[in-house]
Amino acid sequence: MEQKNYHSSIAANMPAKDVYANIANVGAWWNKNFNGKAEQVGDKFKIRFGEEATVDFEITEAVPDKKIVWHVTDCNLHWLKDKKEWKDTKVVWELTPQNNATKIDMTHIGIVPGIECYESCEKGWNHYVKDSLFKLLAEGKGQPD
Repeated sequence: MEQKNYHSSIAANMPAKDVYANIANVGAWWNKNFNGKAEQVGDKFKIRFGEEATVDFEITEAVPDKKIVWHVTDCNLHWLKDKKEWKDTKVVWELTPQNNATKIDMTHIGIVPGIECYESCEKGWNHYVKDSLFKLLAEGKGQPD
């Protein structure tokens, strides 16, 4: 049986160029404790949750206005038995023009049902993509941590 990676879709009434720029503005919709850049291949960034939890990313693929891939190069998720559960997973953003809007598909490859963080990660990503990023795109203000 094939495991399904976490996936979420939203749409924004703006061009893909603007959606791409907003996704790269990670601190405006995911976490204010964001250091680095998230726009082009080779960019690196770190997200910090509280004092202990961190996730390090590197952009491994970037097609402006179409696709960006964040590779998790390291992490310390202290609340999990496997603190490195996200390491070597990938967050893939795909943008597709639809009429005067842009469809956004986000897939976290490696976050599948059955792993320890799946349920909490699913709830978290649902909030950050469907609520916070969506609000940033629709209203100009996200809801980052």
